[in-house]
Amino acid sequence: MPRRKSNPQPTPTTAATVGYEAELWKMADALRGSMDAAEYKHVVLGLIFLKYISDAFEELHRKLEAERAQGADPEDPDEYRAHNIFWVPPEARWAHLKAQARQPTIGQLVDNAMAGIERDNPALKGVLPKDYARPALDKTRLGQLIDLISNIRVGDEEARAKDVLGRVYEYFLSQFASAEGKKGGEFYTPRCVVKLLVEMLEPYHGRVYDPCCGSSGMFVQSVEFIRAHASGNGNGGRAKADISIYGQESNYTTWRLAKMNLAIRGIEGQIAHGDTFHNDKFPDLKADFILANPPFNVSDWGGERLRDDKRWQYGVPPVGNANFAWVQHIVYHLSPTGVAGFVLANGSMSSNQSGEGEIRKNLIEAGLVDCMVALPGQLFYSTQIPACLWFLARDRSSRPYGAAGAAPGGKFRDRRGEILFIDARKMGRMVDRTHRELTDEDIAKIANTYHAWRGEKDAGEYQDVPGFCKSATLDEVRKHGYVLTPGRYVGAEAQEDDGEPFEEKMARLVAQLREQQAEAARLDKAIAANLKELGYGG
Repeated sequence: MPRRKSNPQPTPTTAATVGYEAELWKMADALRGSMDAAEYKHVVLGLIFLKYISDAFEELHRKLEAERAQGADPEDPDEYRAHNIFWVPPEARWAHLKAQARQPTIGQLVDNAMAGIERDNPALKGVLPKDYARPALDKTRLGQLIDLISNIRVGDEEARAKDVLGRVYEYFLSQFASAEGKKGGEFYTPRCVVKLLVEMLEPYHGRVYDPCCGSSGMFVQSVEFIRAHASGNGNGGRAKADISIYGQESNYTTWRLAKMNLAIRGIEGQIAHGDTFHNDKFPDLKADFILANPPFNVSDWGGERLRDDKRWQYGVPPVGNANFAWVQHIVYHLSPTGVAGFVLANGSMSSNQSGEGEIRKNLIEAGLVDCMVALPGQLFYSTQIPACLWFLARDRSSRPYGAAGAAPGGKFRDRRGEILFIDARKMGRMVDRTHRELTDEDIAKIANTYHAWRGEKDAGEYQDVPGFCKSATLDEVRKHGYVLTPGRYVGAEAQEDDGEPFEEKMARLVAQLREQQAEAARLDKAIAANLKELGYGG
């Protein structure tokens, strides 16, 4: 059996592991009224964030109150900072807001609370929403929403261990992405896609970078992965939270979501706001792991102003499509042993327009392309465009597992001159009428195939599986004109042998064909007779 299996994740119906996140969403959504989902998103997620940090604060506040005799001061901000807990000033504490929830001034009180938290916690400066007092926001509904969020059980130890608020937050992110459709999906990559990228790349340590980080899902899942594999399960105890996080997001409101999404889980990271192409905030960063879901086929990325950019080492990307600008930006930021996994539109695997084919050829000939995965349709909220995963590696020679992207006690095999193709288009299950997701079993199968192919210790032996995976040589890829579509390489799925001898099967099929031909002749004769009767006969 190939290597360890990933820790099973909760199913969509119990994503919060407490069973009420869907009910909570229904109630919160009912309070939206006529407000647009894109606006309401910040109203709800801001309150959830406020509840979370207030709860964490109150828990320690009670403990310090009980230790006053030993010199503890529950009103000293440094007591909280020492435990990596945000200091919450009196006007921002949840009990205060809940007590005033039915007052017409509640909007201004929430704004004051957000401003107070930002004032006393510089890491959150400019991050929290502060427009709850605006006239368009119904204050009765706001009060009802505060009452509703008051009922999320997060104070007890069990709820904290399950990351209840973190999971509710993520569930709400996914539901808002669905409600907003194309626009909403830009800030949210489905959990199963993020999980697949993380499981394949295994970002145990080093610098992790996402140049278009949306709401920070890649980082959250990376840290969850490390925690899930922190002990046992065949990993030799190698997983420690020894990663540094770097992200950039061009949309200001999405950048705020990203900062809140990390803060709600106590994850530290450098998340910058700005246009990655025109204002790269980490120009000298060389990352060990890069995970990304760039926006597909962007035409207005300002490429005409970047014709001579130093990142375009494999060809100048077309002005009308940013796909290969993203690819080369990612390659530019890889460390000498760095690995990258990212989502792109299927067209990136075969397009020859505007020099894209030449760039793809140069990347392949440079030995950077490690693996290609064709994804099933209907995974994304933001687009119906079919998508794929690219996996790149700077160094594909045999090297110690102690290097980035590897584990102690063994070696990757030398994969130069080969590319792994995986066709996962038939995988996944429908979770509603329009959306599909990859199951944990699907993710494990794809990731384990890649790990075995890379030659990881305990991953089992790799084998080509017709219709699913194929390790192709560089010569084979050249013969296909440098097209990277997995379907071209994996072939047809093997059909199960039904045990019927060939001669008998052929005799049966020929007899069946003769019967069908005789029936077709009979029907033709009957139709001709009917036409003749109607006066249309020859």
